[in-house]
Amino acid sequence: MRLVRLLAGLVAAALFAASGAVAVPAERCAPTLNDGAGPFGRGAPPVRAKIGAGHVLTGVVLSTDCRPRGRARVQLWQANRNGVYTRAASATVIAGRDGRFRFEGPRPVPYEGRPAHILHLRVIAGEHEILYARYAPAPRAQRGTVRLVLEPEAL
Repeated sequence: MRLVRLLAGLVAAALFAASGAVAVPAERCAPTLNDGAGPFGRGAPPVRAKIGAGHVLTGVVLSTDCRPRGRARVQLWQANRNGVYTRAASATVIAGRDGRFRFEGPRPVPYEGRPAHILHLRVIAGEHEILYARYAPAPRAQRGTVRLVLEPEAL
């Protein structure tokens, strides 16, 4: 499939160059920095959008070409008040066709000297590198939003 896309792109580029048209650079979104820290060796959390109440996180998953990555799997882990990660405090949210998702959970609390961070995220979308990220809300915030930009897999 990648080879077919690559060949199609090369043919399109050759036709474009032969037409004498001037290339316009495509819009590019900066990729989200990877943060590998977190409880990621625990398998995939259950598919659900809510594990409690107190904080709502909304977001969008994009590719570096700024197009939405619909059906991306956003896996989220949140520690309980004792700093323990459990299956009950994890979820997988599937982004809509527009790349948007919504997750609701308890308001995060600091533990073991670490600032409150609502979750660790692992974002998986076809033909893109897996993204490991973290979200830390503003103190006492009840809502937050993230923009997660994925890098395409290397050919």
